[in-house]
Amino acid sequence: MAKNDPSTLSSVKNALQILKSFSMFKPTVKVSELAQSLGLAKSTVSRIMKTLASEGFVMKDPETNGYRLGLSVLTLGGLVTNNLEINKEAIPVLNDVVAKTKETAHLAILDGLDTIYIFKEECHHPVRILTHIGRKNPAYCTSSGKVMLAFHDGNLLEEVIQNGLQPFAKNTITNPDELRAAINKVKAQGYAVSTEELTEGTRSIAAPIRDYTGKVVSAINIVGPLQRLPDYKIPSMARILVDAAKEASERLGYDARFFR
Repeated sequence: MAKNDPSTLSSVKNALQILKSFSMFKPTVKVSELAQSLGLAKSTVSRIMKTLASEGFVMKDPETNGYRLGLSVLTLGGLVTNNLEINKEAIPVLNDVVAKTKETAHLAILDGLDTIYIFKEECHHPVRILTHIGRKNPAYCTSSGKVMLAFHDGNLLEEVIQNGLQPFAKNTITNPDELRAAINKVKAQGYAVSTEELTEGTRSIAAPIRDYTGKVVSAINIVGPLQRLPDYKIPSMARILVDAAKEASERLGYDARFFR
């Protein structure tokens, strides 16, 4: 929607922007912080927070006078994830991936120019990579994102490039031509690898999941420290993920025979 679209309600938009300001890394926010970051008057933010609190979407912390998300958000989030068909069909596949790779596995979908984790199956290693359901990452520097960019029907890759390629770690691809080449490689091999592109010392590998129409709707990935995912393990891990993605796709009704 356009910024000044007369059909939108500014108060509702402001409330949604406030809710989107919370994150795993910033679970508590204050009215003054929100007002400054969103460019709103403190009185406006205060009224919205009181309204959200009355409906259980935020709760006030009496010790800090900050706000954190309330249980109403959890209820709605549970409804979303429980009714996603991809979750229902792919969870058993994720369990199998973790059993075979010994690494944490995720399901990811696109959300604009980012990827978002919609399900996670934790590994049993004492040393784990910090991830969580609902986490957003730039698509261009994650394996799941690169998989979905590679097989996207539209011009999403160019949108990502036009939006800017910011560096996050030492191997983040910030050159548009290099990113295009990397995405073409993903198309050719059928899976993606991200090595220290988002976070130092980590590697992720992902494969695409298709629905019954043949469209790539999700990605399945594993994430782990480089010590446990060295170069020589990439082919075998990728094969596990490609096979798992194929099984998840078939559970969603995909039949490769119709798309040859």
